[in-house]
Amino acid sequence: MFHVSRLKLTTILATTLLVCLFAVPNFFPDKTVQSWPKWAQRHIVLGLDLQGGSHILLEVDANAVRKEKVEALREDVRRIVRENRLGSPAAATTRGNNVEFRIREGVDPQLALTKFRELSQPLGGVMGASGARTVDVVDAGNGLFRLTVTEPAFLERIRQSVDQSIQIIERRVNELGTVEPSIARQGADRILVQVPGLQDPSRLKEILGKTAKLTFRMVDLSAAAEPGRVPPESEILQGSRAEIRQPYLIEKRVVVSGEDLTDAQPGFDQRTSEPIVTFRFNANGARRFAQATQQNVGRPFAIVLDNEVISAPVIREPILGGSGQISGGFT
Repeated sequence: MFHVSRLKLTTILATTLLVCLFAVPNFFPDKTVQSWPKWAQRHIVLGLDLQGGSHILLEVDANAVRKEKVEALREDVRRIVRENRLGSPAAATTRGNNVEFRIREGVDPQLALTKFRELSQPLGGVMGASGARTVDVVDAGNGLFRLTVTEPAFLERIRQSVDQSIQIIERRVNELGTVEPSIARQGADRILVQVPGLQDPSRLKEILGKTAKLTFRMVDLSAAAEPGRVPPESEILQGSRAEIRQPYLIEKRVVVSGEDLTDAQPGFDQRTSEPIVTFRFNANGARRFAQATQQNVGRPFAIVLDNEVISAPVIREPILGGSGQISGGFT
């Protein structure tokens, strides 16, 4: 005779009842469920196979990332050449993953080698735990120097691009107001986005197809960030940290745009262990950022992504070399 213990039977019945309770909200309109107590609004989230929805698979353009890294390296080489009078900056040329430059006669090759090696940074931020570096520098003889973007640097940049894209996608999808969207990495360079309940795939493509807008702008300290007291040359933007949502009064004038940012890597400060982001601008961005930081020491500047302030650090000193680091809270 088949026998089931009372404890096991009770457990099965209790589990079945609990599942049924969570399933009840699925049979009522959202407006009705919203009027219920919070505990009663919990429900089973159906996947795409049960309730339908939209999904899209995104892929990072690896070739574009490689081209961008090499072009950024060429701009850095030209800056080094110009600042140290090693020759004509225009003579720096690209060949595959390499940037080549021949110094002018009379220039000390050791000086050139030292300066070019400044462009080779440890991967993983200032800690550089992996031991890999961003650039290999070779003295090929007869005044010719060859700088190569390393494969680990390319892969790290692709990984960063995926991470940054996931954060941007999460912001965009949350604007749709859908329940439990799924955003997951697929392999090294792909992102799978699933939005249950969204029946219009073109709407998802439209949201994700927008170009993210990153700008560096000064914080306006002339007035409080309150409606009705906003100077005409400024605007109020919200912080991106959901638990704070602090309003900021931000100048509309853009100091540097994201187009001038050639590299950004997360890491940790060796002295304080606080999270930091190291960054590097191209020649145009470096010049504009240097001018802004010289004129605004002691003032906060805002890093704005899609009209949300993701960080507003204070300028401690002029940043003149086209690269630096930002410390503080990030989202």
